[in-house]
Amino acid sequence: MEKKLAGRVALVTGASAGIGRETALLFAREGARVVGADLDERGGRETAEMVVAEGGECAFVAADVSRDADCRAMVAEAERRFGRLDVLFNNAGIMDPADDDAVATDEAVWDRTMAVNAKGVFLGCKHGIPALRRAGGGSVVNTASFVAVVGAATPQLAYTASKGAVLALTRELAVVHAREGIRVNALCPGPLRTELLMRFLDTEEKKKRRLVHVPMGRFGEAKEMAQAALWLASDASSYVTGTTFLVDGGLTAAYVTPEG
Repeated sequence: MEKKLAGRVALVTGASAGIGRETALLFAREGARVVGADLDERGGRETAEMVVAEGGECAFVAADVSRDADCRAMVAEAERRFGRLDVLFNNAGIMDPADDDAVATDEAVWDRTMAVNAKGVFLGCKHGIPALRRAGGGSVVNTASFVAVVGAATPQLAYTASKGAVLALTRELAVVHAREGIRVNALCPGPLRTELLMRFLDTEEKKKRRLVHVPMGRFGEAKEMAQAALWLASDASSYVTGTTFLVDGGLTAAYVTPEG
């Protein structure tokens, strides 16, 4: 059976752990040559080593996605190392433990969260989309969140607002670049059993409060999000662009009306 990403080059940000790591591994198993980018050099290099240990190809680039120069460099490395870029997965994100409601959230927490989660997607696309053009088209997948659709039961205003920005960016970019053969979609995970969320939901009470809203009654896994990202990256979704792709255990189905 032909691999879903055979012959393609994929850039994955936030590759040191969680969704990014699992996606880098899965993309490589499906034939892609992968560039992993992350501020966490140790974790990012470990991901690259894991890919190589499985027989795949993966290069690591240290990058802070909130910095223009770093985003420019990670795209340039993909083209230098592998000759092209076909898939851009803007996945890097943060969730600050001090993120709260509008009254309690410090301005610095807001600025830092928006810089990584929203500006990072903008900068990834700013430098990645020209590379996709040079390759003749491709797929952009941006990691948003279910909280951009329904809001969070546990206050995390900066995170929620940043992910709402990702949805808006995704929709506009999808429309602008559709005739260029460039698809842009937003992957919206539900609550996941990842270090990022578990560090935020740091008590049993917080975990239960989040899970009570999930019809499937469990946290999702990073591997499940990687499978969703693979579908969006591959030709299996060739007529799909501008979507809010919810992979959330039924959470939003239980709370969102047809009118939104």
